[in-house]
Amino acid sequence: MADVIFNQALGRIRTFADNAAGGVANAGFVIVLLKAAEADGVLRDYDDLAALLAAAGNTEADFTNYARKTVSGGSITVTVDDANDRVDIDIPDQTWTSAGGATNNTLVKLLVCYDPDITAGTDSDIIPISAHDFAVTTDGSDLTAQIDAAGLLRAA
Repeated sequence: MADVIFNQALGRIRTFADNAAGGVANAGFVIVLLKAAEADGVLRDYDDLAALLAAAGNTEADFTNYARKTVSGGSITVTVDDANDRVDIDIPDQTWTSAGGATNNTLVKLLVCYDPDITAGTDSDIIPISAHDFAVTTDGSDLTAQIDAAGLLRAA
């Protein structure tokens, strides 16, 4: 397993990031954790989060104190790097406080998704952008998804 970009997001990542960073009211990224996931080649073919979660091989986390994270506005940075002919997209590290304890999960993937309306959207409106290996087991302590120092995504 590895980090993958979903087919539905190919060529659209910069637009999604610009929208979520404040270009479109109420747009944002949604961070979803999975405790079971299909193979990357199958996973990347889903066009929306509802379809992905409806598949038998994918199960969203349900550990104590789990909730999806939303990231929007000024916490998303989009940097055009003309010298290296690329665009870098970054978000802050994500922390789930007191993750697990009563109910624990062994996690396998962290999904970054685009939601055109984080205030009223449904899973069928949410477009998966990327899936990242995230092998960790909750135990009641804080859980932090540390975003790479080079950024979340790079489009070149």
